[in-house]
Amino acid sequence: MTPERFHTLVEAYGADPRRWPEHERADALAWARAHREQADAVLEEALALDAWLARDMVAPPSRALFEQIVASAPVAVPVQPATSKRKRFWWSGAAFAGVGLAGALAGALTMSIMLLGNAPPGGYGEQQDTLHETLHDAAHESSYLGTGFGGSSADWGDE
Repeated sequence: MTPERFHTLVEAYGADPRRWPEHERADALAWARAHREQADAVLEEALALDAWLARDMVAPPSRALFEQIVASAPVAVPVQPATSKRKRFWWSGAAFAGVGLAGALAGALTMSIMLLGNAPPGGYGEQQDTLHETLHDAAHESSYLGTGFGGSSADWGDE
């Protein structure tokens, strides 16, 4: 224990050794016994401050203050029964399913418009083979065949 550390302990925790940290209490008391004059001077100053702080008492709150605080407290909100939570959960699930269905219908409509836009002007009757070839060519465009999984459309085996 150094004199500086003893001074710091007494300034921070006061003159009562019971308030000092346990792991330093024994060392501080041993230092105080060994250096009685220095320790007494520091402890006297701390005792005066401790006594002054002990005289300061806070009066308990008045009944009027207590009632004012209670009156200004927010009112408790009644808890909703579990059935309303189930209803909200059901509606959120139905809304999620409705959005999914609307997306699927919009996608189907978009694809049918795109595919019919490529159809020959004569309709489906006599030019069904031409329509089939048009749809087949649109589905198997060469840019989609060159993926990492399907191999390349170019033959690189000669290099």
